[in-house]
Amino acid sequence: QVRLVESGGGLVQPGDSLTVSCTASGFTLNYYAIGWFRQAPGKKREWVAGIRSSGDSILYADSAKDRFIISIDRAKNTVYLQMDTLKSEDTAVYYCAAGWICSSSSSRYDYWGQGTQVTVSS
Repeated sequence: QVRLVESGGGLVQPGDSLTVSCTASGFTLNYYAIGWFRQAPGKKREWVAGIRSSGDSILYADSAKDRFIISIDRAKNTVYLQMDTLKSEDTAVYYCAAGWICSSSSSRYDYWGQGTQVTVSS
């Protein structure tokens, strides 16, 4: 069964760092692109970052540049999103998705995880 499982979310304070993980099972991330998206309450889902499994293509949304780092550990079949200097506006459910193309468009992704909640609050 093809699955993506996110983990690592939680409650942190503004300025803190947090790393969320996305682990694939039932398939290998080789040849796939992985995207991280997030959805805040009352808002549309937005793309945050993407990476090709080879690691040779990495993209960030403007909101993530200079604060977030996406990486992949192919041996663990896992993609990470390290988030630094978190702000209250980063509060959202974070989803990972797998597809053939590294894209900011959610329609390009075939498999989705269930999400992990990240809350940034003092």
